Amino acid sequence: MPTLASVNVGLPKDVRWHGRTVRTGAWKQPVTGARTVRRLNIEGDGQGDLAGHGGEMRAVLVYQLDSYRHWARELDRDDLRPGHFGENLTVDGLPDNEVCIGDRYRIGGAVFEVTQPRVTCYRVGLRLGEPRMAALLVAHRRPGFYCRVIEEGEVEAGQEIAKIASGPGGMTVEEIDGLLYLPGHSQEQVERALRIPALSPGWRASMLALLEQAGPGGTGAGGNAGLTGAAAVPPAWPGFRRLRVAGVHEESRSVLSLTLAAADGGPLPAALPGQFLTVKVRPGAHEAPLLRGYSLSGPPGAGSYRISVKREPRGVVSAYLHTHTSVGDELEVAAPRGVFRLTQGTSPVVLVSVGVGATPVLSMLHALAQSAAEREVWWLHGARCRAEHAFARETRELLAALPHTRCRIFYSRPGPDDRRGVDYTDEGRLTPERVAALGLPGDADAYLCGPRSFMEATTAALVEAGLEPARVRTELFGAKAAITPGISAPVAPTAPHQPPGRPGTGPDVTFARSGLTARWQPDRISLLELAEACDVPVQWSCRTGVCHTCELPLLAGAVDYSPDPVDPPAEGNVLICCSTPARDTDAVVLDL
Repeated sequence: MPTLASVNVGLPKDVRWHGRTVRTGAWKQPVTGARTVRRLNIEGDGQGDLAGHGGEMRAVLVYQLDSYRHWARELDRDDLRPGHFGENLTVDGLPDNEVCIGDRYRIGGAVFEVTQPRVTCYRVGLRLGEPRMAALLVAHRRPGFYCRVIEEGEVEAGQEIAKIASGPGGMTVEEIDGLLYLPGHSQEQVERALRIPALSPGWRASMLALLEQAGPGGTGAGGNAGLTGAAAVPPAWPGFRRLRVAGVHEESRSVLSLTLAAADGGPLPAALPGQFLTVKVRPGAHEAPLLRGYSLSGPPGAGSYRISVKREPRGVVSAYLHTHTSVGDELEVAAPRGVFRLTQGTSPVVLVSVGVGATPVLSMLHALAQSAAEREVWWLHGARCRAEHAFARETRELLAALPHTRCRIFYSRPGPDDRRGVDYTDEGRLTPERVAALGLPGDADAYLCGPRSFMEATTAALVEAGLEPARVRTELFGAKAAITPGISAPVAPTAPHQPPGRPGTGPDVTFARSGLTARWQPDRISLLELAEACDVPVQWSCRTGVCHTCELPLLAGAVDYSPDPVDPPAEGNVLICCSTPARDTDAVVLDL
């Protein structure tokens, strides 16, 4: 019979790492005597990062003595002791290839239910002094697993472990871990995983994304939608190509639309509603090129692309496009990209925008009108006044073409000639509270675009009002928020800058969203490390090519990997945590 070999606890503490301070609860120590297991953790234990660890579904982490023996051989270590892998319960028995999601076990006075494998986090490598550990746990099929506490009670080392129920479907921890992290995502396995009630919400969301990727609407771009949250679409062309300006139209006092066409007159590849283009311009003949991303605002499948540019007070690129672009000019443009896309289905659609944030959701509205969708469509938009209200007539015509629509237009400062009931419906700002108070359908898919603070607050308000978090999607212009587990964001963020030290001698690396180009420094181990040295906001978790948190579009250039990713990124994307510019590339452009 399996037995509990050790109970390990530890409170979060600060650990220095690469010049930064990491808050982590990975340091666990064995304890003697009985400890009370409660709903969220074991007496005397705590988690440093509740976004990735802890909570009811990940209250207790379990790891096996047999895996300790395996790693002692593989890593040539004789210092591994219970708690070194961050687990709360070290067990003799319960291997990952036998324990199933949904299995229940009684230990002492407590009952546990298996909910998911361990998450791939760099902190287990930090604890062990082995940076590759997150990838090794997956590659060697020895992740360990989390449990939720069904019955609280006391546990103590030496107690027997009794299995009291089997999870439906018989899907082992090893199998579901490989299903998410390794290549070859079987639709049959994914469907079987989704039938397990005990599976944690996070893993359930990943399985749903894999199911959508494998289904008839899949994009064929490869990659791992279970880890990135959405299936990628293969770029229609590599790098940048020259497109001709076929039309220029003033949408409002500050917004200008440019219609872009192929130089040879042929149709451009269809983009998906919600995607964006990256445009490269040279404001001066001898100046370095500048890159900016602009959402597509026109109808999908038109054979041309339309972007709409708001002139910003200190925007070099927007000012250049407003004042120096005419019909017949050419612009260098990367293929349509982005995971902020209208999903297929019959559920209601809520399109929420402020100002020029209307552009991607307007493209979605075009798609809905083209398909004569029977879906209920809500159009919620905020502008200052009629003079600043871009696309007003266009949206009215599109909404009129759909059978089931609701429209609310908010003017924060209506002009003297603006007509309530004609130009706008409500006076005042479009606020999260006003959005939540509209009585939106709880089964709706919501798409938000506007300032970061507005989208964060509106997302929270919609979830509070009953919408599922996974069905509220946002699109942000500019740099995305950093994800650096366990590392607090600086109180005063530093603007992106050239890396310290001697200038690099390698190819140019451009961080498009951050407006920075730096020469590659050969002593850097990854593009992620260079970005961090430049204070470019980055997103990562494992740093070893497993979790895909760092995956992003590679707009131009090529990379080499070391180590190779456990599961390759989607076509046209890159994992920056384990890649460097390829030896034969002149420049790398990242959507970062």
